[in-house]
Amino acid sequence: MSATASRGRPADPGGSRRARGTGTPVPPGLRALRGYRRAWLPRDVAAGVVLTTLLVPQGMAYAELAGLPAITGLYTTITCLLAYAVFGPSRVLVLGPDSSLGPMIAATVLPLVAAGGDPERAVALASVLALVVGVVLVVAGWTGLGFVADLLSKPTMIGYVNGLALTILVGQLPKLLGFSVDADGVVGEAVGFAEGMAQGQVVPAAAAVGLGGVALVLVLQRWWPKVPAVLVMVVLAVAAGAAFDLGERGVDLVGELPRGFPPLTIPSVGWSDLGVLVAGALAIALVSLADTISTASSFARRTGQEVHGGQEMVGIGTANLAAGLFQGFPVSTSASRTAVAERAGARTQLTGVTGAALVLVMIVLLPGLFRDLPQAALAAVVVTASLSLADLPGTVRLWRQRRVEFALSLVAFAGVALLGVLPGVALAVGLSILNVFRRAWHPYETELGRVDGLPGYHDVHSHPEAGRLPGLVLYRFDAPLFFANARTFRDEVTALARAEPAPRWVVVAAEPVTDVDTTAADVLFELDRTLAARGQSLVFAELKDPVRRKIERYGLAGEIGARDFFPTVEAAVEAFRRETGVAWPDAGPPAAAPPPGVPGPRDAPPDADRGSGAQPSVPGT
Repeated sequence: MSATASRGRPADPGGSRRARGTGTPVPPGLRALRGYRRAWLPRDVAAGVVLTTLLVPQGMAYAELAGLPAITGLYTTITCLLAYAVFGPSRVLVLGPDSSLGPMIAATVLPLVAAGGDPERAVALASVLALVVGVVLVVAGWTGLGFVADLLSKPTMIGYVNGLALTILVGQLPKLLGFSVDADGVVGEAVGFAEGMAQGQVVPAAAAVGLGGVALVLVLQRWWPKVPAVLVMVVLAVAAGAAFDLGERGVDLVGELPRGFPPLTIPSVGWSDLGVLVAGALAIALVSLADTISTASSFARRTGQEVHGGQEMVGIGTANLAAGLFQGFPVSTSASRTAVAERAGARTQLTGVTGAALVLVMIVLLPGLFRDLPQAALAAVVVTASLSLADLPGTVRLWRQRRVEFALSLVAFAGVALLGVLPGVALAVGLSILNVFRRAWHPYETELGRVDGLPGYHDVHSHPEAGRLPGLVLYRFDAPLFFANARTFRDEVTALARAEPAPRWVVVAAEPVTDVDTTAADVLFELDRTLAARGQSLVFAELKDPVRRKIERYGLAGEIGARDFFPTVEAAVEAFRRETGVAWPDAGPPAAAPPPGVPGPRDAPPDADRGSGAQPSVPGT
């Protein structure tokens, strides 16, 4: 089952089946536990150990990317992994802090933080944001609203992530070199970075760690992909920080993390902040859902699993709720961490539980483990993540395959880079909707003709040699008829009817017309009257049953004439030939005129099968 097919129709909205003989829903994680095999345990635990090497540095790095203390990334990692293990339907997906959400969280939370920065307030705002995201996703999962993820088309999503990658990269460059910039937006941060470089604010030791860390990760990922590149870089950075006393050389260090795990906390914020938080949460939920469905579909195809959009939303929503209650922030699925877990042999969510337990042990027993880790090393983690986030091959493919969608991708990229992350999301969604509207507003339309050796009737643009019957126009309109394109349809049919020599019939091959709204019905009524005044007939072929019933309900079928509807294009052509005696140009002399009383389209006897939605005879070539 495709992700799109599963969205919005969760057979089990709560993401769980009901216990046999009771009305109690069973979470997917507990249900999976019943069928757990002992042989899987070593692989799951080993994969969890490997996964932890990514969870810790990325959790801290993405927390700081979101403008929050590094420890909150570890709190978030623990809670979301445990919650998804219980309520998530996928066996292998790994959730956690994500590079694509970090800038969105920062763009929502940081403007609300008091001047000068207040870490406790920032954490409270981020926790409320996670709670709102969780509520949105759970409600969407229960109500079947997973289809909203389709509002981000692939071209606009490519542009969005490319803009996001540039935003992250530019924002992390100062930190990578050991200084900071107080500016907003890509342009402002780029200017601030250049000014800092010119003013000599670069800390050489930090730059060596940051740039060296980026180079090391990229080399290891390229030439030795099985080596945990991020772990190797972080371990070396910690060693360098301790051995060379980098803190005394002007390098910012992570320092000792707070010991222990926070208690259950209900974050408190002002009512005036909720509007901004809800707006940010909606954007984060949309991006998180689209990313999760895409990642889940990719890994499900490898394992033979099905993707249930409603269940995934409930699982991700629950993970966000858990993070928000323990001083965390919004999370999403991580494709990189999921791939690491899969390659390490993960069979179930016990891998994530193992990773969460190891992170918990670290912050309880070893809070000083990363005391000497330079902040520049965390910036290197984020920079390499941003480089992998960008989809330049996808952009090039759009340029080669479809320039219109390339332009949409470019506008989405510019929106994120120039307007900001949250406006960029809104712009990306708006562009996707406008693109759909554009295609329906000006759909493909063509005339059809007969091609020797090919059954049916075919596009004259694809087959210029196609023959046309004198006095007859076969016209196909490849879209539903509604208020936005009804006049386009009317104008094209009117132009065809006014051609010389003027046709007697204009037959609409209506199989692609999946709907007719009331505005379009009024336009058809007016068009039929106009053609009738000129002695011409508007005829429909292959109209689907549901559309035919709507036309009858509008009263249009009776006005046009119930006998002007034919089950197939062939039936309409034969009726025209019987009425007029016209033959195909290459078919010899015209057939004899029909005897008196043989019906034409306006007085043909009713046909019970007309408009039956029969399979079309127009292949659409």
